[in-house]
Amino acid sequence: MPTLLLTGFEPFLSFPINPTKQIVHHLHGRQIGGYHIEGRILPVDYDTSGAEILSHIEETQPDVVLSLGLAAGRQSITPERIAINWNESSEKDNRGNKPDGEPIHEEGADGLFTTLPIRQFVEGLHENGYPAQISNTAGTYVCNHVMYQTLYHFKKRKEHVPSGFIHLPASHELAVQHGKLPSWPQQDLTAAIECVIESIDS
Repeated sequence: MPTLLLTGFEPFLSFPINPTKQIVHHLHGRQIGGYHIEGRILPVDYDTSGAEILSHIEETQPDVVLSLGLAAGRQSITPERIAINWNESSEKDNRGNKPDGEPIHEEGADGLFTTLPIRQFVEGLHENGYPAQISNTAGTYVCNHVMYQTLYHFKKRKEHVPSGFIHLPASHELAVQHGKLPSWPQQDLTAAIECVIESIDS
């Protein structure tokens, strides 16, 4: 059975809960849409997150890589179209790094497009009643960094492994603890990602 590497992140900044971590823990080891799910949690750290996802890729030899991140404040599931070759942040990561503008790979393209069927994702989510839209910016924080590192890895190796990134709204649990945020039930966030995985051809 083909393998799908599913990654999420640890809590970060002022967010004591990261719903992507809960999704990954819930789906790890499951069989969904013809894929065996291998779930891994990444650090919110510019210095190590890229190396960690590449290590997980080497370990699991996935046929698909789907990374998840929290975009607190967004109301919809948002598959990302492009990752840019740039690290910059107004906030520190969990290890105190705060890049003020630097390329991720000096020799890399300015931007790399997802190789996942994101329009298909959005259509499938809509059919199942979930708000979703394509996003054209993954930002410049660690989410973008991980997306770029993954796409760059496969492009450099000339390997076709569909890969990309999806940002999710806050969960109700996070919204209650953090304050006023648009939020979804955790079970709906998880079910939406199951829907996405089921729409990927295996």
